[in-house]
Amino acid sequence: MRDFSGGMEAVHALQDAREQLLQEIRCSIVGQSEVIEHLLITLLCRGHGLVVGVPGLAKTLLISTLARVLELKFSRIQFTPDLMPGDITGTDVIEEDQNSRAKHFRFFHGPIFANIVLADEINRTPPKTQSALLQAMQEHEVTVSGTTYPLEEPFFVLATQNPIEQEGTYPLPEAQLDRFMFMLRVDYPSFAEELEIVKSTTGSSGELPRSVLSAQQILQLQELVRRTPVSDHLVEQAVRLASRTRPGNPEAPAWIKEQVSWGAGPRASQYLVLGAKCRGILHGRPTPDLEDLRAVALPVLRHRVLTNFAAEAEGVTSDALIGRLLETLA
Repeated sequence: MRDFSGGMEAVHALQDAREQLLQEIRCSIVGQSEVIEHLLITLLCRGHGLVVGVPGLAKTLLISTLARVLELKFSRIQFTPDLMPGDITGTDVIEEDQNSRAKHFRFFHGPIFANIVLADEINRTPPKTQSALLQAMQEHEVTVSGTTYPLEEPFFVLATQNPIEQEGTYPLPEAQLDRFMFMLRVDYPSFAEELEIVKSTTGSSGELPRSVLSAQQILQLQELVRRTPVSDHLVEQAVRLASRTRPGNPEAPAWIKEQVSWGAGPRASQYLVLGAKCRGILHGRPTPDLEDLRAVALPVLRHRVLTNFAAEAEGVTSDALIGRLLETLA
């Protein structure tokens, strides 16, 4: 059993575990290496992820495979317009004792009581139900009928959104989007990847992925990420990058002031540093460098930078604006 308690030995052990994880996930998933790495970073930073992609790109399979290789309890919640908060958190049910005939309430745990929770198409359920999940994400606990129930660690929520068919949906408000560490976009596979997908899924069943890390090891790795040292220069660059997305900042470029209505808040700076630290040790480095910061900037910032009408009229996206800002880092 690997020991991730600390030191360079833990960093090298995590690098080896990363390679093994990718190898096992590839038993079920073709391509998407960057998305897989960002999912690992989100988990090890104690964050949550929002995955956006059209139907049929194996988003659900990717997340369930990740739960299998991490030896974690997995739960899927299909969000629909009639879903109620109790369908997520659980509910109190009246039971009668067969001997004394006395009645009492018994709490039945909902699907939120898992290590990895897939909130499928989160924007298809009303805000009241969305808020029940988002409260659990923030506090790692749920409260039902005045009683608070802690959620088992590690606790990791991955929500999916379909970028098409937006009629009848309830888009997440900006304040709730900010609770997600990363917004990840799952794109169409390349021609070669699609060939491999078709061949592997239309033939005989392939090898099932094996578990690589346990829940206890993941908790050790989460502590390792927090203890990873980072230079003051990198922290300054992260804060500078996030602050320059705000049109009211005097240091923001003119094109940010012209095309952005709201920029990223301090939580983005925190996630930039945490994400860079985690990516650094995943690649065997004891401390992160500027390349690690660049690699996590887009998924951290894209849902926190809100473009205005001028940008939309010119077809300018938040991704494009963030890419221009990254060119100013030195």
